[in-house]
Amino acid sequence: MVTFFVSIILLIVGYFTYGKFIEKIFVPTDSRDTPAISAADGVDFVPMPKQKNAMIQLLNIAGTGPIFGPIMGALFGPVAFLWIVFGSIFAGAVHDYLTGMISIRNKGAHIPELAGKFLGKFSRHIVNAFSLLLLVLVGTVFVTTPASLIDILLDGKVAFGVILGFIFIYFFLSTILPIDKIIGRIYPVLGAVLLFGTIAIGISLIFSDYTIPELTLVNLHPDNLPIFPILFFTITCGALSGFHATQSPIISRTTQKESQGRYIFYGMMIAEAIIAMIWAAAAMSLFDGQTLSEIIAGGTASAAVNEIAITLLGAVAGTIAVLGAIVLPVTSGDTAFRAARSIVADYLNIGQKKAINRLMIAIPLFVISFALTFIDFNILWRYFSWANQSTAAIALWIGTMYLFIKGKNYFVSLVPAIFMTYMVFVYILNAKIGFNLDLNISFVLGLVLTVVLTFGFFRRAKRNRVDEIEVDMKAA
Repeated sequence: MVTFFVSIILLIVGYFTYGKFIEKIFVPTDSRDTPAISAADGVDFVPMPKQKNAMIQLLNIAGTGPIFGPIMGALFGPVAFLWIVFGSIFAGAVHDYLTGMISIRNKGAHIPELAGKFLGKFSRHIVNAFSLLLLVLVGTVFVTTPASLIDILLDGKVAFGVILGFIFIYFFLSTILPIDKIIGRIYPVLGAVLLFGTIAIGISLIFSDYTIPELTLVNLHPDNLPIFPILFFTITCGALSGFHATQSPIISRTTQKESQGRYIFYGMMIAEAIIAMIWAAAAMSLFDGQTLSEIIAGGTASAAVNEIAITLLGAVAGTIAVLGAIVLPVTSGDTAFRAARSIVADYLNIGQKKAINRLMIAIPLFVISFALTFIDFNILWRYFSWANQSTAAIALWIGTMYLFIKGKNYFVSLVPAIFMTYMVFVYILNAKIGFNLDLNISFVLGLVLTVVLTFGFFRRAKRNRVDEIEVDMKAA
């Protein structure tokens, strides 16, 4: 239990120390009008209070990931705690803060627009495709996972297809209506359910007879899957997730002041990591690796969520905790589709004030997503994981470029960018959904590709800095 408490303390301390350090590097300025003020349109650009923005941001980013991912990551043993803690403080929260703040400084731009500006015009097209792939996969995954949990709660008394239909209807309405009409109103209530369930699980675990295992670097995975790179694609939300880069710009369009950024972007990533710690610890405490693996194989991680909640809290409170687990994917799936609509609209330069324009983009997205629900969940999850972490690496490179050309300390994003880029290359080279190469060969080729990419990045970065200096001189 010492490892668990130290991990929670480190996450909280990280917010007040490293989070403050990152903020000082960026230098937020409240004298600037944020896009919520300068581009207010009553649909996507709507000024909202800091606390409401923070809760929406938390629910946006904390999808299935900080519950399902840590439960599956628990198969590796307590080494998963290290990735959650240090990944969140030094990579995930930095990623979220820089993405959100750079978006604020660039009129609420989504990640494809930022990629085009900072990494080159060709990158804009690549990142646009990546982002849409990721968001549609997220939307689909976050329809099926809450539906499976609801199906368990209702004991199969309502047809699974009917449950899916209701979730799709909610997602559709959340995608096309102004952000303050549904999302801004119900998220505080849903957030309360989530926090109650998570806190109840954590407290019950601490005072139960179950023992939270202490730190060991030994790989305890029952199938002996390698920690590198698999762990970093199993626990994404709760440590580092590219999905967050698609969500932060949504809140960059509703943030009132730049100084609120650390609390909203960095802080909510730390909050998500605490959620991930609680569920990972619960999974490790209640099950041995083989049992947990069998539960997951028998019904995805949904079955493990239900088992943990009912065991620790009983039928009534356990049901509320499961409802909290349902809230997470639902409140990320809706904004996944909303972000996808915004990205397509920005890419094609289609104004979103008119409802017909929103429908024109949203309907094809939902048709594609519905078709994907017929594909095996485990296959979807593997593709989602790779697209997710590829997007995270891209977002970190964007942050690094921004800091580099502004003459600021860019190492804070460069180091996690290089690390995750390497993991992305190794994973796709080794995985069966990729090139299916030997792991050792993948490590070597991944290193070569990462070095080449890093070299190319700095060549472009130096040109961009010269261009920035020339622009500043002309402005002066």
